[in-house]
Amino acid sequence: MKKSNFALRLQPALLEEVRKLAKAEGVAVNQLINVAVAEKLSALRTEQYFAERAARGDLPAARRILARAGVGQRPVPGDEMP
Repeated sequence: MKKSNFALRLQPALLEEVRKLAKAEGVAVNQLINVAVAEKLSALRTEQYFAERAARGDLPAARRILARAGVGQRPVPGDEMP
């Protein structure tokens, strides 16, 4: 795996919190920042993925499917309302 350096300027209070959290987690500050960036990227990509899927969705077709769900079938144990 290729690694690269990146100068990161953090506000002193933020850096202190990062150091405390890294120590509490038993990891290096660098590793904590790497994981935090990876988690943020994952969240943003997931949001983008669902936005793209929603744009392709067909709401009238989905409503037609839901309208016929369970038609002609009797309720089974566990279908009760709480």
